Amino acid sequence: MITKTQLQVKRVFDVFLVLLILPIFLIPIVLLIIIATIDTKRYGIYSQYRVGQHGKLFKIYKIRTLKDTEHHQRNLEQRATTIGKYLRQSKLNELPQLFNVLIGDMSFVGPRPDLQGFADELKGEDRIVLKVKPGITGPATLKYRDEERVLERQKDPIQYNRTIIWVDKVKINKNYVLNYSFYLDLTLILKSTLNK
Repeated sequence: MITKTQLQVKRVFDVFLVLLILPIFLIPIVLLIIIATIDTKRYGIYSQYRVGQHGKLFKIYKIRTLKDTEHHQRNLEQRATTIGKYLRQSKLNELPQLFNVLIGDMSFVGPRPDLQGFADELKGEDRIVLKVKPGITGPATLKYRDEERVLERQKDPIQYNRTIIWVDKVKINKNYVLNYSFYLDLTLILKSTLNK
């Protein structure tokens, strides 16, 4: 299981890596925010409360991709702008999460941060998932990188997400925390980079 020392090393690595790559991505992030503002006719940064480490809520930042603010599992593709569809598929809409990593709400690797009603309601040994900061990527993120498309094909996407995908994600994320190593994080970052 991940130790306090490993959590500290993980945080130092996160800060080092984000300070290394943020200058490279700063101008593209600003340009994408401007494009998203023009494209959606609303402010180009979108924020939403998510469940973080120890169940604490934090604001996650993304580049806006949808035409409206309603968030239903169904028809996300239809509600995304043309540019928004590309940003979502390429995951470029998640670039502002580098700031979440910098301020300490997130890590590069960990369980994806969920809306309230999921991680915050974990019981018993499943709550071990909350021991680590949520991540930009992680083992469950890699497995379910096409989650939106999978959900759009379901008759009841909300039910399918709760009973099938979410249950599997908890199992995957528990295994990540229980078998954590710095090498595992590096491997997952590399796999995520190659899968873009």
